[in-house]
Amino acid sequence: MNESQKFETRAVREGRQKTPFREHSTPVFLTSSFVFDDAEQARAMFADEIPGNIYSRFSNPNTTEFIEKLCAMEGTEDGVATASGMAAMFASMAALLSAGDHIIASRSLFGSTHQILNSIFPRFGITHSYVDITAPIEQWEAAIRPETKMLFLETPSNPALDVADLEALGALARKRNLILNVDNCFATPYLQNPARWGAHIVTHSATKFIDGQGRVIAGAILGTRELIKEVRTFTRHTGPSLSPFNAWVLSKSLETLAVRMERHCQNALQLARALEGISGVKSVKYPHLPSHPQYELARKQMKLGGGIVTFEVEGGIERGRNFLNSLKMSSLSANLGDTRTIVTHPASTTHSKLTDEERAAVGICPGTIRVSVGLEDITDIIGDIKQALEVSAK
Repeated sequence: MNESQKFETRAVREGRQKTPFREHSTPVFLTSSFVFDDAEQARAMFADEIPGNIYSRFSNPNTTEFIEKLCAMEGTEDGVATASGMAAMFASMAALLSAGDHIIASRSLFGSTHQILNSIFPRFGITHSYVDITAPIEQWEAAIRPETKMLFLETPSNPALDVADLEALGALARKRNLILNVDNCFATPYLQNPARWGAHIVTHSATKFIDGQGRVIAGAILGTRELIKEVRTFTRHTGPSLSPFNAWVLSKSLETLAVRMERHCQNALQLARALEGISGVKSVKYPHLPSHPQYELARKQMKLGGGIVTFEVEGGIERGRNFLNSLKMSSLSANLGDTRTIVTHPASTTHSKLTDEERAAVGICPGTIRVSVGLEDITDIIGDIKQALEVSAK
């Protein structure tokens, strides 16, 4: 990696060595296994004495290239690709925790991540405590127990778009010898680099903005060489492997990440501004909107505000349902990070497994709407949202 090169150049030029066929674009290595030159090479690879591909469940040239590009973008030492974002979230914790360990997590998390902490880990003797993502660092420190091993959070949060103070959390993790694990899905490495602020592990649902076109499911776990060695052993034997084809798609997607995120963020900011003060909208949240409670922190940590806008419609769940049914262009989907604008009602979809009290605690109201702002012309996006608000008010 040439560290003097800019982000966009590394995204395009970082890649594997060419084969003897001298291809300009990396080929897809659709093979389950690889051959050895001799018995000694096979022994040495299995003993981790020399690098090399053995079996695509462990590694493949395509997954290696994808991870090496992501590491170059995030500023991390090593990484592992997984078959989904949730596989990445689970493995980034399960590989580094044991029975009796304790996690402190931000209360604002994706619904399935809540299920890992609330329903799955307790079966294996791993406990957790929640802290509000915007709580002062003293509250995070007060939650630490002798058995605490990890801090886990996502920032900006899904879907409330609250922002955690990564610098303060990084300092706390160093002070108390804890692993800081940050889900960077919403920001992507183009907008934010948690490792810069002290994160030891950075996780991604690559399904979202990294792919950017709603084509493949994938995840990534990035971090220090020491910790990723443990994660790699865990994933090697538990098998949440990313397919070579999906890795190839994602590696090509990374080449346009900067260009796409610039447009996503530009459109999202314009939509957020347009929604402020509109009849029928109670509140609007967007990290780089001056009205956001953590606007200055978001500007410090994030190059731009991201591609997600959250707002609350007046009239609760009934008005929210009517609003969704009145959209003409935007897609109704639980996904995000697509070229196409996607509108989601978190209370009935992504966070439906939470109780009313749990949803309220993380800023999800019955009328909360999450918009993943796409790459369409902004006048068409705003026009669709406005007409749906007008129709749903009748």
